[in-house]
Order: sequence, then structure tokens, then C-alpha cells
Amino acid sequence: MTVPAFEEYVPAIDCTCAGCAAQRRAAASALPVRDGGHPAAHGARRALVLVTTAGAVMSAGVAEAASAPGDRATEAAGAARTDKATVSVDPVDPADEGASLTPADPGPDSPQGAPGPRHGAGASGPPSSTGTTLRKTSRAAIINRAKKWVSAQVPYSMNKYWSDGYRQDCSGYVSMAWNLPGNEWTGSLAKYGTRIAREKLQPGDILLFHNPSNPSKGSHVTIFGGWTDSTHTRYTAYEQTKPHTRKQTTPMAYWTNSGSYVAYRYKGLSSGSGSGGGSSTKAFPGAGNFGPGSRNNYVTQLGTMLVDRGGKRFYKVGPGPGWGEADRRATQAFQKAQGWKGKEADGIPGPDTWHLLANGTGRDIPGTRSGSRSGGGQGDSSSAPTFPGRGHFRPGQSNSHVDKLSKQLVKKGFGKYYLSGPGPRWTEADRRNVEAFQRAQGWRGGAADGYPGPETWRRLFA
Repeated sequence: MTVPAFEEYVPAIDCTCAGCAAQRRAAASALPVRDGGHPAAHGARRALVLVTTAGAVMSAGVAEAASAPGDRATEAAGAARTDKATVSVDPVDPADEGASLTPADPGPDSPQGAPGPRHGAGASGPPSSTGTTLRKTSRAAIINRAKKWVSAQVPYSMNKYWSDGYRQDCSGYVSMAWNLPGNEWTGSLAKYGTRIAREKLQPGDILLFHNPSNPSKGSHVTIFGGWTDSTHTRYTAYEQTKPHTRKQTTPMAYWTNSGSYVAYRYKGLSSGSGSGGGSSTKAFPGAGNFGPGSRNNYVTQLGTMLVDRGGKRFYKVGPGPGWGEADRRATQAFQKAQGWKGKEADGIPGPDTWHLLANGTGRDIPGTRSGSRSGGGQGDSSSAPTFPGRGHFRPGQSNSHVDKLSKQLVKKGFGKYYLSGPGPRWTEADRRNVEAFQRAQGWRGGAADGYPGPETWRRLFA
């Protein structure tokens, strides 16, 4: 009978075997511990070796081990307990609405590359980890940059680079959103941010988990996009994970290793970046700066923010400092996208409208020519396929129209309830995704029942 004993070892310096030689080469090229450990792509991990002891030695060996001060079995057990605690899974209450939020990959495998320069057309000199000056940016700019990869559905890769020069992994994604000069990794991103409490999180901040003992074991980073419930237990996460960039409601702080994530705020925010308490943008300048006859820089700023949120179609020229009908219509479209009505959607920005625009929060202007139900451009119906009728979208139905609808929902970013597919058979996942799209238009009650009608169809395909 043999007794297994677990032992950690470092390859011997004078051993000539291929295994030890390979590990020594890998360890020589690794980052120093002071920089957060070894990058997952290059670091050499200590090997756990099973040593088999002959049964004839068992009794003497066990007796000796019991009194030995450096008991290997105790060390191994402690290491096993430590490792288990490091990668423990934070449970999600199934009674919560999280039952509808179960991701396809609750524990993403997110290996990543080491710090380095941008590649291709975006290449810009040495790695940014050498200490270059921080580039100024705003919360709205961070979120808008993050949205570009979501719209493009950038495939996940630890060794490929997108057209903007950033590596297509989780840390490359944050490097891109924060507009860093080069590609960082989870072991170096913290130096560009200020640690904050989770309750102080605002859009554009990040939640970072770096596992220095084994960076390839759970290390990950997400971009905070705003709270999705009043209890602050769920938030909108922008992240780069397999198979591609995604935006979805996520439990605080993540599906796994929740307690290990740390919140950071980018040090280069253009204003209000301090310690984490106040607003990150200029205060609302006052309603008197907007409306017929107004001409000032605030009108230009408003128009620029509206264009970034989907209002470009309202402007034939501009935006500019002179208030015009384009500003009013774009503002009204943004207000209606939030579900506001009456005086709350009169096309004149108030404190709430300004706050949402300036901080990159709230819902974007829907992608239609009219922007809202109040009318607008020409030829809207020609930009979408003809609505096939409500009867195709009911339980038990299976047809090409359902398949077309579901694929368009995914394309528009409303596919989070699909655990597989989508496909031609109508399911509850289809209904819930349609409902989410309808609510994003500001509709409520029977207008957001999850079953597509002509207006849902037109807006979805416009």
C-alpha cells in the first residue's frame, strides 16, 4: 500500500532534465513579484508533484513526519485551504431576479497578455507601465469607448489586437476604455486608478480582481456601467470575456470571487475624480442657457453629448453654440428614451437630463429616424422588413420570423436571456428579451408585454 504525499517544488538549478530547464526559462522571463506576479501568458507556475512512498517505509515515515517541524502534509493542506479560499465562488440567491441572469460562463476563463504597447495602426512606443502621463478623459467618454467594442462584438483573445491597437482580453478592454497609452494587465491596472469603496462606484470606474499567486486563476476586470436596482446588489457590467465583448446585468461584484474584487477610479478623469464622493462632471448650468435665442458653449456641449448618445440624425450641421430645433428634438428624444412624458419630455434639458448625459448613464436614443413616437424623418418603414403579424410570435410557434427577430435582438444588445440559440422556436427567453427592448423605448404596461407588434418590429430593425 502506498501513501500519497503532496509537495511543492521549484525546479533545481543544476537539473538538466527538459522539464526543469523549461520551467527555469519561463521563470527567468516572468515579471517581478512587486509588479503583481507573473502574467498568465508568460509566468511559470509551481508544480504540484505526487510523490509515492513504498509501503515498507510507511510506518517509520509517518511517525517521523508526525514530529517533524516542517510537516509537508500540513503545508500542503494549508496551501490547499488557501487556494480554495482565493477562488471561492460568491453564491447568487436563486430567489433573486438573478435566476434570469445566469450567464453562459459564470466563471470566465480569462487568460491575458503582459503589459505592452498598442499594436498595428495604434502602436505608440514603449509599454505604458513605464510611467507615462495620464491622458485626461470623462466618464461619458469611457462608457462610449466601452460601447464601441460591445457593438462590434470584439472576439476574445489574449494575443490578438483590435483595429484600435488594444489587446482583445479583459485588461486590454479596460486599457482601451480608459484611453491608456498601451496595453496593461490585471497586475498593473491599479496604478492608474484610485481605490474607492464599492458604494462610491460611478460609471467608468472598474472592479478588479488580480490573483497574484496564480494570475490565470480567476483574474478579471469589468467596467462599472451603473446600478440596475435600488439595493445596489446588481450593476451593468461592460466586460471582455469569451466569446466576445458584452454588456449585461451582473451581481455585485461578479459571478465568482465576488469578495476579491476591488473598485478603482481612473486618476485621469477630467473633473471630479477626487476620492470618490462627488459628481464627476460640471454642475447643470441652468435651464436659462437653453431654448430659442440661446447661444453659448453649453448648447454646444449639450449637442455633443446628445450626438454621442444616438442623436446624430437630428443634426444636419453642428452641434453648435446656437440653440436650434435639432437641439430640442434630440433632447426630447433622449428624454422620451428614459420613459418621461409631458413636461418632463419638452425638449429643454433640466438637471436630470443633464446629469444622465454628462455621466453617460440612462438609456441611449433609440436607433430610428423618428427617435420617438412624436414623428420625424421620412421613409422609416422602408428601413425595416415588413412586420409579419403577431401570430408568429406565440408559444409553440416555430418559423423564420422568430429566428430573424431573435438574431436582431442579439445584434441590438438585447439577448441576455438566451442560454442557447437563438433559433426559430418561440421561447420565454424570446419574450423576455423583447420585453427588455420595449422597456428600453420607455414603454410600460401592455406596451411592454414581450410580444412584438408593428412598432416594436420597426424600431428593432430600423
